[in-house]
Amino acid sequence: MTSSVLDRAQARFVRTLAARVRTGTIVLHDRAGTHRFGEGEPEVHVTVHRDATYGKVLRGGSVALGDTYADGEWECDDPTALVTILSRNLAGLGAVADRIGRTSARTVDWLRRRRPEDPERDRENIRRHYDLSNGLFELMLDPTMMYSSAVFTRPGMTLEDASRAKVDRICAKLGIGPGDHVVEIGTGWGGFAIQAASATGCRITTTTISDAQFEYATKRVADAGLADHVTVLDRDYRDLEGTYDKLVSIEMIEAVDWRSHDTFFATCARLLAPDGLMALQAITIDDRSYERAKNGRDFITETIFPGGCIPSIEAIARAVSRATPMRIVDLEDIGRHYAETLHRWHDQIDAHREAIDGLGLGERTRRLWDLYLSYCEAGFLERHISDVQVVLAMPGWQAPLMVRGG
Repeated sequence: MTSSVLDRAQARFVRTLAARVRTGTIVLHDRAGTHRFGEGEPEVHVTVHRDATYGKVLRGGSVALGDTYADGEWECDDPTALVTILSRNLAGLGAVADRIGRTSARTVDWLRRRRPEDPERDRENIRRHYDLSNGLFELMLDPTMMYSSAVFTRPGMTLEDASRAKVDRICAKLGIGPGDHVVEIGTGWGGFAIQAASATGCRITTTTISDAQFEYATKRVADAGLADHVTVLDRDYRDLEGTYDKLVSIEMIEAVDWRSHDTFFATCARLLAPDGLMALQAITIDDRSYERAKNGRDFITETIFPGGCIPSIEAIARAVSRATPMRIVDLEDIGRHYAETLHRWHDQIDAHREAIDGLGLGERTRRLWDLYLSYCEAGFLERHISDVQVVLAMPGWQAPLMVRGG
């Protein structure tokens, strides 16, 4: 069988699978013509330029789906809707895969747990994403430069207002005031540290292992006149020292491998005073999917966030109870806010397309980020992934009447 014959056979097989679509409509254009699958909304149009693309996706799953899109092998008028349709129609297969993942978890964990921690590998993984281009993030994000879910507390909010509302919410939940010394694990571009220090008068020590973020945040702190209140470190969180009243980590745990979750939370507890509080904002995956996902390969962890691992709420709770004396005292799900945040980021990229092209990142990177934002937005809309704000307390903390802010 020649390669071209094999390619056509694989294309026919994928079209046979697509005929099983029941929810939503996919209109497929390829070398064999136009094919319509499913019914109802949403409706998307997909154009596949090469029969060989089908075989790549069959063999490589979502990783190949992302790579072939980045390489221009297929087009779609609404990637968010496409991922939504695929997610809904493959839910049954996903549930089977989840059960297999949970059944085999103990054996797989035993086989894979013996990987030593490697701060240099972690630093390199962070650099591959966050050091891509400060210019890209400036064009995509709002002026706060916060690369995490905003919180839209009222209709008509701008993305900047919603990002600031997120910081206010975290500060209120921890009761941060002028007498507090706060440690932040995961500086980003300095958005939380600058706003929290300005609004509450607290002192903040914040750390990152991204060279680009360290330089950017250091300059922003100086320009804001906050050098006496905010100290930016270029240091691995495991190497932090001292004792702090409050600890904040906003969507950094996703860069921590599952084998290091205990180390992460144990370090957080070590840094806190006996009556200290911690706020964790984390992207989470459905508890039922965690065991499969943590050992699997997908588009996001292979291509966008190398080495990443999205925890589940259950995985967080277990690590906290195993490795620390802390207790979870408040949990709020803000996942729907993340879908809107991603949509706004995508709008920003579309609005600044010419400027982004001028950064010299190349067409492949632009297409990769288009699909990445759509892929994640669909994940949050379908509730396969979500986002939570969790407050954890050391044993000496005395609960006020209310914890949740906003």
